[in-house]
Amino acid sequence: MGIFGRLASLIKSNLNDLISKSEDPEKMLNQVILEMNTQLGEAKKQVALSIADEKRLAKQFETERATAEEWERKAMMAVRAGDDGLAKEALLRQREHESLSAEFERQWQKQKTAVEQLKTALKTLNNKIEEAKRKKNVLVARKKRAEAQKAIHETMQGLSNDSAFDTFNRMEEKIVQMEAEADAQTEVAEQYSGDALSQRFKDLEVSKGADMALDELKRKMGVSPPVAATAQGTTNVRVSAVTEEAAHTEASEEAELEAALTAAKARRQNG
Repeated sequence: MGIFGRLASLIKSNLNDLISKSEDPEKMLNQVILEMNTQLGEAKKQVALSIADEKRLAKQFETERATAEEWERKAMMAVRAGDDGLAKEALLRQREHESLSAEFERQWQKQKTAVEQLKTALKTLNNKIEEAKRKKNVLVARKKRAEAQKAIHETMQGLSNDSAFDTFNRMEEKIVQMEAEADAQTEVAEQYSGDALSQRFKDLEVSKGADMALDELKRKMGVSPPVAATAQGTTNVRVSAVTEEAAHTEASEEAELEAALTAAKARRQNG
């Protein structure tokens, strides 16, 4: 198979089949293009040699034709000189070069036709190789797009796995538990630190402010008793409640102290 036959077979091969092979399609396509360019370079050399042969045959044709014309001129010269024998020899030499000239002309015309065909074939092959390069770029882009789609699909499969979301749920529950424990510790610290009695009076002041605001609203609406009577009644109730709570707390504390003192005396007597 000649150089052009090998190139034609190479270009006619289906490049899409490379996608289904185990090799890296992009590397395979680059290798194919490299081989195409190498073969094209060899084809150009062959065409160049054919063109050189055409030019050589054309030159030989011109040389033999000029030589034949020169022997014809010499034959005329011999005739003018009255030497017919010499003229005949010159004419024989003229016919010999005319025959060679005619043969070189036929070979030159055939070579010229062949060169034109080779040039056309070379141009066609060059266009096909350029088309293959463009097709390679398209195939490489398709390959990269397929790889990206595959990666996205694998990522989505990983995200759809219940274990991933279970981990998020467990972490969320753990954080909720931590927040609840922190709130509980804060509440305990606020309730059982410092002077409990002072804290109760502060709470009482906050509650008193809310009650006063409610009484003011009722007076605006005309559904509340006069200010003096309401204020006096509210004050008496709150003072009584505070006094009772304070007395209860004091009695409780005194009972605890008395019990502790009694326990201490008993230990001392036993010891």
